[in-house]
Amino acid sequence: MLDPFGRQVSYLRVSVTDRCDLRCVYCMAEEMTFLPKKDLLSLEELEQVCSAFIDSGVDKIRITGGEPLVRKNVMQLFQALGRRIGNGLREVTLTTNGTQLARYASELVDCGVRRINVSLDTLDAEKFRRISRWGDLDKVLGGLGAAKAAGLKVKINTVALRGVNDMEIDDLVRWCGENGFDLTFIETMPMGAIDAIREDTFLPLSEVRADLSRRWTLTDSDHATGGPATYVDVAETGQRIGFITPLSHNFCESCNRVRLTCTGQLYMCLGQEDNADLRRVMRDHPGDANALNDAIAEAIGRKPKGHDFIIDRRNEPAVPRHMSVTGG
Repeated sequence: MLDPFGRQVSYLRVSVTDRCDLRCVYCMAEEMTFLPKKDLLSLEELEQVCSAFIDSGVDKIRITGGEPLVRKNVMQLFQALGRRIGNGLREVTLTTNGTQLARYASELVDCGVRRINVSLDTLDAEKFRRISRWGDLDKVLGGLGAAKAAGLKVKINTVALRGVNDMEIDDLVRWCGENGFDLTFIETMPMGAIDAIREDTFLPLSEVRADLSRRWTLTDSDHATGGPATYVDVAETGQRIGFITPLSHNFCESCNRVRLTCTGQLYMCLGQEDNADLRRVMRDHPGDANALNDAIAEAIGRKPKGHDFIIDRRNEPAVPRHMSVTGG
């Protein structure tokens, strides 16, 4: 599948739920209203959409949320996708907050998952509780231990927040090196209304990289995963650090991905509101593969060149929907 700018779309990110067992302050309001079950795609519908994308040339699928592992019976979807690995699908990956990994790590490996991203913004238990509003850091660390024991390759995703975790950057780099984890820093994304002013904690990653380079030997890497991060190798740890910069440096020129929400809306760009309603297509035309394929092809044909993210001092999000709805 080629978009209007000649970019090959080969990567699908699929949100399986908008629900999460944490309430991270930069992502959600404390009192969230989640979607009714009837609005969500069933696991069978999710499998149908994924299969259509695989048959159209997508070879990488990432399962996201919300927290995907809180979706009831979600391992059925992983099992179905695992059967497509080597048959059109190259890789199935997962982004998680880590709270459920102790339960599911081994089963994920059995389904063919080989690497995961785990969101973790601090190694301080009390600060973790404040950021996530009620999370237990020990539970996440236990999940990471289970993931390592199961043989999963782990990458830590950390949102860089000025005045919150900027003083921990070196600790995170050191800890990831000790555990064999790669690390990616992410700038705050202005999506959905939250109970804070994002500009107050926005930290451009150009500052983070410049600060790290004073104490660590960083070398540009040609490593690529199909995502938006640029990477450096860290000589002292032997691991990589990635930087995802939607605000300070637009990464859209190489975008190869689209996102399916848990309600079946296909977003061609994280930072734009245009979408295609694949749930309506499937429910209006049950079992009609051609109708679904035509809807996907039409949507890819209007994928935009880039997003319009800005941090607004008035605290108005650039995109009104929360990241948990679109898929993290």
